[in-house]
Amino acid sequence: MKELPKKIITLKKKQPAIEPVGAPLGDGLIRLNRYISNAGICSRRDADKLISEGLVTVNGQVITELGHKVTLEDEIIFDGKRLNPERKVYILLNKPKGFMTTSDDPHAGRTVMELVSNACTERIYPVGRLDIQTTGLLLFTNDGELTTKLTHPSFEKKKVYHVELDRDFLPEDMEKIANGIELEDGMIAADDIHRIDPDDARQVGIEIHSGKNRIVRRIFEHFGYHVEKLDRVLFAGLTKKDLPRGRYRFLTPQEINFLKMS
Repeated sequence: MKELPKKIITLKKKQPAIEPVGAPLGDGLIRLNRYISNAGICSRRDADKLISEGLVTVNGQVITELGHKVTLEDEIIFDGKRLNPERKVYILLNKPKGFMTTSDDPHAGRTVMELVSNACTERIYPVGRLDIQTTGLLLFTNDGELTTKLTHPSFEKKKVYHVELDRDFLPEDMEKIANGIELEDGMIAADDIHRIDPDDARQVGIEIHSGKNRIVRRIFEHFGYHVEKLDRVLFAGLTKKDLPRGRYRFLTPQEINFLKMS
């Protein structure tokens, strides 16, 4: 009896379903505050404030009702611009010197946005700020809710800096910084401060959670030191491991969950 040819069946691996960020609720609707947050404007709580103040329109109508629901096809306007709920993007950059941390200053010269311009099509923005001479970790996202969480003083996200001074760092100054000093905008104390290299007293590690402008430089300038190099080596649990200067990478799902849960 002639053997019939075997039928070869190729099974395609089923891809896991991915729910887009801003996906509608079960009834096909999405809460307006969530829509605004997904568009990268602000957190949901702040979106409620915008709504209650009558600053948001849906299909030409001012909406002040909290909990109002919309569809993805509705026209939502804030500040004269139509919003779009984009997928969330999280990018970590190892910032080099010479780039300003800004996303919308046309007179800023070279900005950090140039370094991530080809990373994605979504409009992302930096979380917090590093001055033009400071290097190290800088996070970008369009997640307004997470941005609020990472930058608000009450959340106290850990930041660690490697500081190189123009002269040896004195032990008595280290003790004063650890105990707290008075600057022009209030008291500030390091969470941890130590010499990095026992053979080089100019190399200092400082851990701090304050987000005040130029805070690390101002701490050392208060004692007459000049900060020659300043590098942020840790931000909210994220490190520079395997990330060369001037390069960026996308956060892993585990890192994203950690940032949101911590």
